[in-house]
Amino acid sequence: MQEQSVIFFDIDGTLLNSKKELPISTKESIFKLKELGHVVAIATGRAPFMFEDLRKELDIHTYVSYNGQYVVLNGEVIYTNPLNINTLEKLTEEALQNDHPVVFMDHEDMKANVPDHPYIKESIETLKISHFPTHDPHYYKGRELYQSLLFCPVGEEKQYEQKYDDFDFVRWHPVSVDILPKGGSKAKGIERIAKELGVSPERIYAFGDGLNDVEMLSTVQNSVAMGNGEELVKEAAKFVTKSVEEDGIRHGLEMVGLL
Repeated sequence: MQEQSVIFFDIDGTLLNSKKELPISTKESIFKLKELGHVVAIATGRAPFMFEDLRKELDIHTYVSYNGQYVVLNGEVIYTNPLNINTLEKLTEEALQNDHPVVFMDHEDMKANVPDHPYIKESIETLKISHFPTHDPHYYKGRELYQSLLFCPVGEEKQYEQKYDDFDFVRWHPVSVDILPKGGSKAKGIERIAKELGVSPERIYAFGDGLNDVEMLSTVQNSVAMGNGEELVKEAAKFVTKSVEEDGIRHGLEMVGLL
């Protein structure tokens, strides 16, 4: 019997392929890990409501969402790290003048500060989710937000990066950037779960492919970059597996000796 490990998987480009489909080999591998007594978890930039179906399909109840700002262990919230609302309000006012829409996100929903904008449609549609942000410019008031989305072309986020020190800006689409609390990351969320479970660093594994996975993969001892991942991501990881389209999860789990 193997010693219990905790394995964290990113979603887009890692568990799901470019068509946002879950490969059969990936699903089989996840359930095999559970049979062997391991803890399977998700570490994603997505909001909890954006991967509810996937959690049900894979029977997963532990996850790091919003790139580390909303962390759940066995169905219980164990850590939250909300955005500074005053700073967000200032940024939103400036963004509005620049025709850069903002979407506000908490653990239950997301709302846009403008009623309709092509950048929002273009980027959110690539996620292939049924949940689309409706209009509520005051959604940020009186609630905790764990992430926001700023919609602007590549390079135009620089003006905000220089001015708003409370936030980190991570691009995920040619016209969209995640706004996160400064220093928040998937790695920190993973640390919280590992501490609660009492798991040693050598028993933690992580799989990812995107720029928001770099800190996770450079921090976690047993890190695996997907073959379809960006070069920076591969450089950050200890191992590189095949692409998600080529049964990369199964191959990677075999490579590190978990399967």
